[in-house]
Amino acid sequence: MSRLNNWLCVRCLAVVGLAASLSLSAPLADAQEHTILSSRDIVHPVIGRRGMVATQEAAATRIGVQILKDGGNAVDAAVAVGFTLAVTLPRAGNLGGGGFMVIHMADRGETVARDYREMAPAGASRDMYLDDEGNVDRDRATSTRKAVGVPGTVAGLVLALETYGTMDLASVMAPAIALARDGVTVTEDLSLSLRSARRRLGAEVHAEEIFYKGENFYLSGDTLRQPELTWSLQQISDHGADAFYRGEIAERIASDMAANGGLINADDLSGYAPIIREPVRGTYRGFEIASMPPPSSGGTHVIQILNMLEAWDIESSGHNTAETIHRVAEVSKLAYADRAQHLGDPAFWDVPVEGEVVQ
Repeated sequence: MSRLNNWLCVRCLAVVGLAASLSLSAPLADAQEHTILSSRDIVHPVIGRRGMVATQEAAATRIGVQILKDGGNAVDAAVAVGFTLAVTLPRAGNLGGGGFMVIHMADRGETVARDYREMAPAGASRDMYLDDEGNVDRDRATSTRKAVGVPGTVAGLVLALETYGTMDLASVMAPAIALARDGVTVTEDLSLSLRSARRRLGAEVHAEEIFYKGENFYLSGDTLRQPELTWSLQQISDHGADAFYRGEIAERIASDMAANGGLINADDLSGYAPIIREPVRGTYRGFEIASMPPPSSGGTHVIQILNMLEAWDIESSGHNTAETIHRVAEVSKLAYADRAQHLGDPAFWDVPVEGEVVQ
């Protein structure tokens, strides 16, 4: 794993979730047309006339905005952000995860859903997380290489760019590579997340070398350089998704898995492919909603919640009042009960997405 950096954290595989609406026809005009808000800012509406980028990390947001200003479309910006988060938000935006992307092509009148979530390797089995007594071994299920799915992030981002983007892969990846090579300024959030993950990351010698200063932690304001991740990103930039799924990165992943009890092999990696799905659709008070279908739970249950709320005039009780919050909470409870019972991968579970709205 010495050259993979955070393509894989055995503690978890988080998701880069990116939604893009391609209604942009021109670059952002000037710097005065965009504002960067941090989590410490007072929450208030922000209006974007040409485009808007929202991420969990400010450096990635700025890069997405710059891509739009340079003439890129929303998918160009989303892919640039996705690779940048692999550098600046390693606990979530990493190359070893997967995600979903809903893309609306305004000029074509086309809306598509891309599923590039992780998939179970061929060697996975139903009982592999059970101990000798038949109980779930949570450590085995979350903190070992057996917990790892075949990553989809790289395949999903590259395919989206090739299909709907306007810029080349090297151009959208260049900012992420520069940050990995030259260093990112450690934020308070990153410092705290690395501190909280010390027990698990510290158990991996290469992760220990990358994310910690011996016995000391990276503090807010320090510079974190990631040469191993720089190499991995440069391989993808130069050779496309094949570098990750069939090239030297794939060889290193398979070798590390074989040496440490993991299940992913070369065939699992070379056989991975994103899935094109039909978005789930609904309406709310005259607005059409298109969102991600299962195995994502977001779109299905957002529409379900709005279906239940539609018959109630939210303006009658006011925004964010006790009554409004109570009603939203109650319908959300029903949606989450259905999620727990019915939501799964449609390849293995019949998810009852269609249904009639009872007024």
